[in-house]
Amino acid sequence: MAEKEQKGTMKKMVEEITSMDVDFAQWYTDVVKKAELCGYTSVKGCMAIKPAGYAIWELIQKQLDARFKEAGVENVYMPMFIPESLLEKEKDHVEGFAPEVAWVTHGGLQPLQERLCVRPTSETLFCDFYKNDIHSYRDLPKVYNQWCSVVRWEKETRPFLRSREFLWQEGHTAHATAEEAEARTIQMLNLYADFCEEVLAIPVIKGQKTDKEKFAGAVATYTIEALMHDGKALQSGTSHNFGDGFAKAFDIEFADKDNTLKHVYQTSWGVSTRLLGGIIMVHGDNEGLVLPPRVAPIQVCIIPIQQKKEGVLDKAYELRDLLKKDFRVKVDDSEKSPGYKFAEAEMRGYPIRVEIGPKDIEAGKCVICRRDTREKIEVALEELEAKVGELMETIQKEMLERARAHRDAHTYTATNMEEFEKLFNEKSGFVKAMWCGDQACEDKIKEKLAVTSRCMPFKQEHIADTCVCCGKPAKKMVYWGRAY
Repeated sequence: MAEKEQKGTMKKMVEEITSMDVDFAQWYTDVVKKAELCGYTSVKGCMAIKPAGYAIWELIQKQLDARFKEAGVENVYMPMFIPESLLEKEKDHVEGFAPEVAWVTHGGLQPLQERLCVRPTSETLFCDFYKNDIHSYRDLPKVYNQWCSVVRWEKETRPFLRSREFLWQEGHTAHATAEEAEARTIQMLNLYADFCEEVLAIPVIKGQKTDKEKFAGAVATYTIEALMHDGKALQSGTSHNFGDGFAKAFDIEFADKDNTLKHVYQTSWGVSTRLLGGIIMVHGDNEGLVLPPRVAPIQVCIIPIQQKKEGVLDKAYELRDLLKKDFRVKVDDSEKSPGYKFAEAEMRGYPIRVEIGPKDIEAGKCVICRRDTREKIEVALEELEAKVGELMETIQKEMLERARAHRDAHTYTATNMEEFEKLFNEKSGFVKAMWCGDQACEDKIKEKLAVTSRCMPFKQEHIADTCVCCGKPAKKMVYWGRAY
């Protein structure tokens, strides 16, 4: 009876989530809503991040921040307002952000003498700060980061992936030499890549953006690109080398060891709450979320069966107390039916579900269910702690392997425009193809197929001698794709 009720409840909850194969965009929205990750607000394009969503962000923040500190990064905080005159000091930068800027024009009832921009990013603020804080080579390097929110007035918005205000971290560093700045730029990109793979179980491609796609004002932009379940790319983190362009625009000079005045070299790097969107779209299924153990706010959900029978809830709490030393554990002791609880645990993506009832207690065992594979395992109660620890590592590892296998199975190669077009018209995923380095070819590909260059990977391959678009001699192999 309980099993029949469980299947019926799961079917009902799943029916409320659109199948990803029918409408992936609607599936994504349904999962975000049903798992209560965020809600809509009265400000169009701005989201209210609910406890279930914010708890994932907190775990990302905590673990990423620890890695930053190991890499010598210090946290600071800058104002959220930027005077218009300050924003306009770096021409390319202001042009790049102008369409997305939100402006403050009044303070109370009085018009401001100068408009204030609500920060879309904080390069100009850090430059203004460094100008007064850096005087000598002894003051360098400055390796700062801030956790904050930024505002960009996006036309099209989607929860976590693109909203008008979002949470992120932005690192801003200053160095004495170009070599040090480049080394830090690559170091932080590698840190992001390792974090995505080791913590989020999301495999990424590391590489450099083309000049067309690089950050406004940067000398070079490096990126990690991930492939979502629907075959679209997600730029999951970027690291920018600014050279000394910002320093010259803002007069950030220091006295070097030879007593000459020199400009600093700067970097900037960031990831945002769009990583939550990546977790959903890489790992989720038609039952809802599937969370990697290392960022699951609840790693183990214990569900008591026939909980009103004597001793059942006590045993569930006992198991919770046993496990909570090492894991994030919840007992679902609500009045809902077991079938509903199972379906809810699946939809919320808890990595492990533990089922315990009177007959289990009598036999000295319980049932463990893996969220990622739905596999059920009977475990002796005295072995539960060890088995949960073992499964956590297995689930984390296998989720990354499955995501990598999916990405590799949806990565194709094209040697000419005919193959390139055919792949993008018939398949979804990354296409590797050679490029001559001319932006005109990038523009043509984007106009014709709505496809952009995702990155020039650090691991280059020689696929052909000629550019996939124009047939001229090729300079770089590029990953191309449609993106969020």
